[in-house]
Amino acid sequence: MVKMFDMGSNNQSDLCIIGGGLAGCEAAWTAAQKGVHVILYEMRPQKMTEAHVSGNLAELVCSNSLGSNLIDRASGLLKEELRFLGSLLIDIAEKTKLPAGNALAVDREAFSIAIENAVLSHPNIQVIRDEVKYIPDDLPVIIASGPLTSESLCKDIVRLTGEENLYFYDAIAPVVYADSIDFKIAFRASRYDFDNSAHAERIELKDFEKDILSGQQKFFEGCLPIEILAARGKDALAFGPLRPTGLKDPHTGHRPWAVLQLRQDNLAGDLYNLVGFQTNLRYSEQERVFRNIPGLENAVFARFGQMHRNTFLSSPGLINEHLQLISDPRIFFAGQLAGVEGYMGNIGTGLVAGLNAAAFIHGDPLPLFPIETMLGSMIHYLANSEKKNFQPIKANFGILPLLENPPRSKQERGRQYAIRSLDTLKNLRS
Repeated sequence: MVKMFDMGSNNQSDLCIIGGGLAGCEAAWTAAQKGVHVILYEMRPQKMTEAHVSGNLAELVCSNSLGSNLIDRASGLLKEELRFLGSLLIDIAEKTKLPAGNALAVDREAFSIAIENAVLSHPNIQVIRDEVKYIPDDLPVIIASGPLTSESLCKDIVRLTGEENLYFYDAIAPVVYADSIDFKIAFRASRYDFDNSAHAERIELKDFEKDILSGQQKFFEGCLPIEILAARGKDALAFGPLRPTGLKDPHTGHRPWAVLQLRQDNLAGDLYNLVGFQTNLRYSEQERVFRNIPGLENAVFARFGQMHRNTFLSSPGLINEHLQLISDPRIFFAGQLAGVEGYMGNIGTGLVAGLNAAAFIHGDPLPLFPIETMLGSMIHYLANSEKKNFQPIKANFGILPLLENPPRSKQERGRQYAIRSLDTLKNLRS
């Protein structure tokens, strides 16, 4: 362990936060708003990861979509809970949003810059660009170092928790220039040769990216590379990222067999990402295979897809429902490292860790979010689920307590879950 002054700071701090991603920034802002003096450590750009392209705080590495805004959807409900709780990052997302139907998508550069400006300008937050290799032992800590936690810090977390880190693989979808898309046929797709992707040459993962126990690739089912899906059968993609749910071909009036969605990736509208097409194919193979898609025959790629290691803690039995390490309550975990999946889970656990760390520092009772809320049920899952085969949790209605008289309609059930959750939060505040 190490004292804070050994990490380059002579300033007084109440709280150390390790990691300047979504969870770390939300945690820093939340604690600072409660009067806590925060030092936020981010190792980029001094030490870059394999997936980030800038040193900006809260850089979005994968999609630029934060998911549905509809409260009858799990992600939409979690978003509404965070709005109610005053989330900084949700507020900034609204200010940097792009057209995306019922989803909340952002200009990723404007989003991260706005968050960085807000964090840097807060009088209670100091940002230090340096790698933290050891967990400090002289003050409360929130560890929100994310899926690409450095090797040194990983080893110290393993030493502290007595657990092996687990790995699965996240994947980044390609981005193409808008002026290289044939908009005469864009958003239309026919039954092209899926064997192209199933048998295309993949990038070999580096040794440090393989599972620490087996030495093999381990994929997360919620974010499979398209070549893995395609290898499961010719229809697999049509029921996955190419599913045409709710769409009609404007030329025929019929539902197409498959559709590739292109989502605007920046405010200028000159970049589009291939939604759901996360991949580990070699770059030359991505050009060859994806140009078989109607409308993308001449696509120019601004960014190729890639895989990266995603590290998370086996949380059950290690942390409690305040996100505290049970064996050392001054230490909190947040974000993907804590075992949540998705941008909203990162932001939500960052907010909860910030609130709880502030209460811990002030000697106040630590807030506990009811399991009737999406946020509370996700944290309850982290603390209480079965340790065997533990997988990161994403917002979903399946983890909420059942409704007393659940309606048959899925949409109406979602709406009833949302009403119950938001009423619970309002009653807590009153």
